[in-house]
Amino acid sequence: MTPAIGVFDSGFGGLTVLRALVERLPGARYSFLGDTARLPYGSKSRRTIARYAAQSARFLVNEQGAEFLVIACNTASALALDAIQEAVTVPVLGVIEPGAEAARAASANGDVLVIATDATVQSHAYAAACLTRGMRVLEKACPLLVPLVEEGWTGHPVTDEVIRIYLEELRAEAAAAGMRADTLVLGCTHYPLLREMIEQAVRPGVKVIDSAESTAQAAARLFPGRSHPAPGDPPETACPTEIRCFATDSVEKFERLGSRFLGRPVGAVELIDLGG
Repeated sequence: MTPAIGVFDSGFGGLTVLRALVERLPGARYSFLGDTARLPYGSKSRRTIARYAAQSARFLVNEQGAEFLVIACNTASALALDAIQEAVTVPVLGVIEPGAEAARAASANGDVLVIATDATVQSHAYAAACLTRGMRVLEKACPLLVPLVEEGWTGHPVTDEVIRIYLEELRAEAAAAGMRADTLVLGCTHYPLLREMIEQAVRPGVKVIDSAESTAQAAARLFPGRSHPAPGDPPETACPTEIRCFATDSVEKFERLGSRFLGRPVGAVELIDLGG
């Protein structure tokens, strides 16, 4: 049976999570919703974020038939996961726990760094998830990286310099705290587009954890037998991957920029209204 998977973000950065999901669970039926009319979520109260996220979750489950939800938004995962789980009856997976779990598996000494947006850092969700796994963690907000990615400057010297400045500051803060971090978590769904630049900027031996990849891996484990097609299966038996994208505003921008994040054309994005 083809699984129906709903993926939700406040914008379109979560398309990096969808991209990773498609690579691991090809042949699924995906519905992606970007709540672009109401971003950024980080400037809203926790109560408002929970209401917005619950509305989006209900749309994906009740109107698109999603049987499993992936919350491809760090802010919503940090502040509204409980509200989403209460709003729908299907399994829900956020991006923070898989990222922390991957960091625990990768780190040899338990000292972990996290870079993310202001809202995610202020929530301390990654810190809490890492601490419960026995790790020491230091978080840093990198607010310039999202607009640089959306500008398309993913290989620009300015972006490279900004990344190096942020990481130098983070290393200094870690050294002052007596940490010898060997793992860096990318705590924003925009950052996978900068992964190569970030890996070049970190010190040798530091592992970079992409939370989008970690989330997709966690999702694939919930569908045993689907993430690895049987060897020798003829191509005609493979189900095609179906992707439908929805947005609450800025459809043209979504269509224009979304392909950068998804790694393929997003197609026609459908405009929907979730109310206030």
